[in-house]
Amino acid sequence: MIKINLLPYREKEKKENLTQQIFIAVGSFVVLILLLVWIQVWINSSISNLESNVKTAEATLVDLDKKIGDLEKFKNSKKELEQKLGVIATLEENRLAPVKTLDNLAMLVPKDIWLVKITQKEDRINIEGIGRDNIIVADFMKDIEKFDPIKSVDLISSKKTEIAGVTLQQFNFSCILKKGF
Repeated sequence: MIKINLLPYREKEKKENLTQQIFIAVGSFVVLILLLVWIQVWINSSISNLESNVKTAEATLVDLDKKIGDLEKFKNSKKELEQKLGVIATLEENRLAPVKTLDNLAMLVPKDIWLVKITQKEDRINIEGIGRDNIIVADFMKDIEKFDPIKSVDLISSKKTEIAGVTLQQFNFSCILKKGF
């Protein structure tokens, strides 16, 4: 015998299929929404982390700029101090130069020469004095030319003069100093 099922089983299957498809679609939509929410939360968290990193970096940059400014001030102060120390060292070196020059010049003066006046203006020295005769004055002039700090010697004047009944030679030299003396 043939059994005929008069119940609408296909419609029941279609209904079950349709509810299953709706359930899958709604579930997929809910999963998609949850995934999008999670991505949004993750992006917001990354943004706030990056913003805090930027703020930290800016604060570090401000501190470093301040330190660089202090370093520049220190370098400028150091440079000025080194310049001042250089000037002091130069002054200290040159402090005794005129004394040594005059001392060495005094050693060159023979016994028959008497110096009356020595003046210095910048790189020139003027020497005025009296000698026994022209030969002694000429020898003294040659000795001065050989003197290390002197570049050249020029005779400005030489004339005979009488002092206490003795005829002597009065002279005036102009000497140019070498650089550094």
